[in-house]
Amino acid sequence: MSIFGNAMSDRSDGGRDDSARLGTGPGEPARQPDGDGPPGGIGDGGDRVTNDRGDWGRVSSDGTVYLRTAEGERAVGSWRAGSPQEGLAHFQRRYDDLAAEVELLEQRLTVSGVDPAGIAGSARRLREGLAEAAVVGDLDALAARLDTVLAATEVKRTELAAARARRVAAAVAAKEELVNEAEQLTRSSEWKATSERFRTIGDDFRAITGVDKRTDSALWRRIAAARDEFTRRRTAHFAALDTQRTRSRERKEAIIAEAISLSGSSDWGPTTARYRTLMTEWKAAGRAAKDVDDELWSRFRAAQDAFFSRRNAVNAERDAELRVNQARKEELLTEATALDPADVERSLRRYREIQERWDAIGHVPRDVVGSLERQLSAIGDKLREASDARWDRREIEESPFLRRLRESITKLEAKLERARANGRTREIAEAESALATQRAWLAQAEQQS
Repeated sequence: MSIFGNAMSDRSDGGRDDSARLGTGPGEPARQPDGDGPPGGIGDGGDRVTNDRGDWGRVSSDGTVYLRTAEGERAVGSWRAGSPQEGLAHFQRRYDDLAAEVELLEQRLTVSGVDPAGIAGSARRLREGLAEAAVVGDLDALAARLDTVLAATEVKRTELAAARARRVAAAVAAKEELVNEAEQLTRSSEWKATSERFRTIGDDFRAITGVDKRTDSALWRRIAAARDEFTRRRTAHFAALDTQRTRSRERKEAIIAEAISLSGSSDWGPTTARYRTLMTEWKAAGRAAKDVDDELWSRFRAAQDAFFSRRNAVNAERDAELRVNQARKEELLTEATALDPADVERSLRRYREIQERWDAIGHVPRDVVGSLERQLSAIGDKLREASDARWDRREIEESPFLRRLRESITKLEAKLERARANGRTREIAEAESALATQRAWLAQAEQQS
């Protein structure tokens, strides 16, 4: 059953006379409302049924469904499948379906990137069909909404056309910017970087679309002219380099010959220094042609590698001996660390013995010399301080106050270590301040004891 056609029901009432349901007798004309009943209801003997959303329609006694509009009534269908209220509700639901289509068009207008032409076509189709729509409801309101939708599509079409124009203008401006850059690069002497940039300018230019062919071709010809001028200058430049490359090759051949003669030397220090000088001369000699320069470098590098491989082998053998000495000194450090400052006299004797054995071991690798010596010296300092304190220390009478103060200092020291480990700046500052205060109290109390 179409919204825009006649709604004739094919359901039967089993031979029951429709006039009985509508309050009229067989063969009798439908009684007209007397004007005293409520609008939109069924009066005494009346033949009109309306909905509660407005007096937009009625069902006559013969089952014809009428729509009320500003121009008057028109028949929109026939209903014989149930009560007049059910028939009217049926055509109201068809109106609701039509209103839903209008609402969908309104919602589509709010979607970004939607095609306004498609929405306008659908709106026109619905607008033109309202005159024949088989529905009951406020068609004038739907017509006004559809007119609003059509007006909005016109606005959106105008906006899209303006947006397209702006995109074209932006595309032309972007291509002109690339053209200007290409023309500025014409005098550049950064040969490799500029050549690469000309390639990317071409790619960027082709990636910008939306420009008319005539404008696009004119802009491209300017880029091509700039690139050709740069290419001419680059060709002339590298032609001028041929003589310099020949001289570079001759100088590097002489450097290679000296490097090969030095590769068998065992005079490690001076030869290493000379190889460094040769490398400086190599860089100053300039570049030959790439394939030639690569071959020359391979020969020069091979001569260096032969010398340094021999030197490294000798150094590795010497380092192996030094690592053994390192391990022995680390064992002595472990032994020295275990010395007890409480038994200071015995510990100092053992420490002096360790020092004699330490000196007898000899050299260790250069990268660990400082660390090992500092660790041993720290142990010695600790023992000497314990020895000095043993002679200077006086017996101090213990008091509950001093005991509590020392316990508090011990706790603060532990708290400070935890704060430092966790990187808590505020707690570190607070603990250091409290610790300094309590240590001062302890020193003063011990002096007075």
